[in-house]
Amino acid sequence: MPADAATIAPPGAADLIRCAGALIFDVDGTLAETEELHRQAFNHAFARVGLDWQWDRAVYKDLLRVTGGKERMRAYHARLGIAPPLSDADIAELHRIKTARYTELIETGCCPLRPGVAELLAAAKARGQRLAIATTTSHGNIDALLSQALGTCWAADFDAIVAGDDVRHKKPAPDVYLEILARLKLEPATCVAIEDSANGLIAASRANIPVLITRSMFFRDDDFSAARVVLDDLSGLG
Repeated sequence: MPADAATIAPPGAADLIRCAGALIFDVDGTLAETEELHRQAFNHAFARVGLDWQWDRAVYKDLLRVTGGKERMRAYHARLGIAPPLSDADIAELHRIKTARYTELIETGCCPLRPGVAELLAAAKARGQRLAIATTTSHGNIDALLSQALGTCWAADFDAIVAGDDVRHKKPAPDVYLEILARLKLEPATCVAIEDSANGLIAASRANIPVLITRSMFFRDDDFSAARVVLDDLSGLG
């Protein structure tokens, strides 16, 4: 089934959202189109340490199938067939430089929330729905984005926040979603996961959570046939 076949008209999407006991959000690509800034930050880090790596959008789109920034760098190095592999210390330093650059870019205000996100968060809060975040990115990256977009007290609106380093396996493994369900003490069928990628869809589905997809720049062509709803953005759901 093509991805478009899974699309439900906005009233159906709104009903799914309103009936949920909790809305569980992915971050990168879902709350904001952050992946392009991540790509630029990776390239900045490579240049800083003298690596002749340059990830263009096509390369980065392919590498996004690997979840986690450190894992992505390891995967790219392995594809080059260069020995020996980068050490844990080398990877950690690259990731530190990359994260610092990403934070600098976010703080310029160049990456607003995607259409409909702020309105949906506000409406869910007004309805008394619980909000959560399940992501493979780091707590620092989440805070950089949402402090800029929602204010420094943003975390008070979320009942649970689980990042990639909080679990053993990153998406498409279901670990982040299983941890969220444990913290919220909710059954999966009562929640809705809001994702933008096939890896996110697989992760939430493996935890038996219904999924609403909001297509993003790098993952628009993914197979979303298993999603409950597929939309271009979250406009009108508030």
